[in-house]
Amino acid sequence: MNARAAQARRGSAPGARADATPEDLRAQSGQLVAGLAELGLVLPDGAPAALIEYLVLLAKWNRTYNLTALRTAGEMLTHHLLDALAVLPHLGQVQRLVDVGSGAGVPAIPFAIARPELQVLSIDPVDKKIAFQRQARMELRLDNLELYCARAESVAAPGAQIVIARAFAELADFAAAAGHLVAPGGALLAMKGVYPQHEIERLPDSWRVERSLRLEVPGLDAERHLIWLRKH
Repeated sequence: MNARAAQARRGSAPGARADATPEDLRAQSGQLVAGLAELGLVLPDGAPAALIEYLVLLAKWNRTYNLTALRTAGEMLTHHLLDALAVLPHLGQVQRLVDVGSGAGVPAIPFAIARPELQVLSIDPVDKKIAFQRQARMELRLDNLELYCARAESVAAPGAQIVIARAFAELADFAAAAGHLVAPGGALLAMKGVYPQHEIERLPDSWRVERSLRLEVPGLDAERHLIWLRKH
């Protein structure tokens, strides 16, 4: 088979990066285990394998539905799994969490896999993304994952201790869209890249930054910050 035919079979145009295969992704298991150790995380039996199978399913759906721009095995490991899991040590004893604008299920699905006792509500307005998450919930048997296909503003759900979003919107827009989902005493958590100083300056007076933390994500050479917002 020549190079052009091989690219066509893999679903990539000449010059494009080839999509990760199941074999590529399962070969990342060692890197995942090393990353978990670096983060100080001990997951339940079977959770690391389930995390990899989530990526396998995501890569399969991505060929048809274009759920994520990340297509190589290394990118999917660092930018989806380890980027989400780096937050876990900082969640405390939270029992209920809402992920707003979860897209392909990050961080909702990695959290649900890694913490079976955590009740996770994933919200996204795009049908194909929630359809993918529904399939992942079924195949990975995630009984602790609940799904809503809707805009966050329209969801009426029991208050959660933590409402989190990754690259969802500016902080002020995040607070406006999802603030009503936070239980009394709870917090909005924003997963950001560089420290969002200008976004913080544009927060309404009713919200304040309680805490910020720079995260180190194994294998990811980029800034990551976690921002806690609480209502005055």
